[in-house]
Amino acid sequence: VIMARDDLLISTNEREFSLRALRENELRVDGRGPLDVRRVGYRFGPKDGQCEVTLGQTRVLAVVSATLEPPRGGRANEGSVSINVEFSPMASPNFEPGRPGEEASEVAVILERSLRETGAVDVESLCVLAGKYVWNIRCDIHVLDACGNIVGASSLAACAALLSFKRPEATVSNETRQVIIHPATVREPVPLAIRHTPLAVTFGFFEEPNDGLIIMDPTVKEEKVSDGEMVVVLNAHDELCAVHKGGGWASRQGRLCGACGSRAARRKRRWRS
Repeated sequence: VIMARDDLLISTNEREFSLRALRENELRVDGRGPLDVRRVGYRFGPKDGQCEVTLGQTRVLAVVSATLEPPRGGRANEGSVSINVEFSPMASPNFEPGRPGEEASEVAVILERSLRETGAVDVESLCVLAGKYVWNIRCDIHVLDACGNIVGASSLAACAALLSFKRPEATVSNETRQVIIHPATVREPVPLAIRHTPLAVTFGFFEEPNDGLIIMDPTVKEEKVSDGEMVVVLNAHDELCAVHKGGGWASRQGRLCGACGSRAARRKRRWRS
C-alpha cells in the first residue's frame, strides 16, 4: 500500500541517486542491501493483547479486545475476528482523525484476508453457547509513525498482540443457562487458539531494463519514488496467505510475484527470530 504523502517531497536528484546506488552498488540510501530489512522492536503493554512494534522508524500499536456477542453470518458455533486500522495525525500531517481513509481501509483488508480468511485464529474455540453467545475478537491498529512499510509493521504488531492476548473465562450455568464471565482473580484467562501467524513482507519495484530493481521493506521515501509495490503474506510453513499489488507498474506481474514469494520466504525468518 503506497501512502499518499503530499508533505513528503522527493527531488529528481534524490530519486536518481537512489536508483544509481541500487543499480551500481546494490546499496540503499540508509546503507541496507536491496533485500535487507530494518531492525524490529517489540514493546508489550501492561495489559494482555497490547503490543507496540517499531520497524526502523515506523511505529505501530496493536490493541486486542474481546466482547461477548450473538454469532454473525449464520454460523451458530463460531466467533469472529475483525481488524480496524487507524492512521494517527501524529504519523503524518495528511492523516486526519475520524473515519478511516482509503489507505487505512486497504491495510485492514490485507490483514483481515491474511488472518481471518486463512483461519489463523480458531473461531470455533470462541463459542460459549451455540447460537447465543460467541466471542468477537477485535484488533485495533494505530499507526503512530508512518515511515514506510505500514503493512509489514501492522502484521507484526497484530500477530504479537493476538499471541499475547487472553480472554476472560466464560461458562454457562446449568440451572439458568446464563453465561457467567469470570474475572481473572477467580479463573485464569484463556489465550487464543492460534493456528498460524501470517506475516506480511513488502517489496518496492523500480522499472529498469531487463527485470528491473526489487527492494524489500521500503522506507517512506523509497515508497514515494518507486514505480510499484507488492505485499506478500506468508506463514511459518511458507504457505501463501495473501498477495496485494499496488502502484502503477503492471509489467511482468507473474515473474514478480514468483520472485517476491521466494524472497519473502527466506527473509521472513529474520522477523520471526
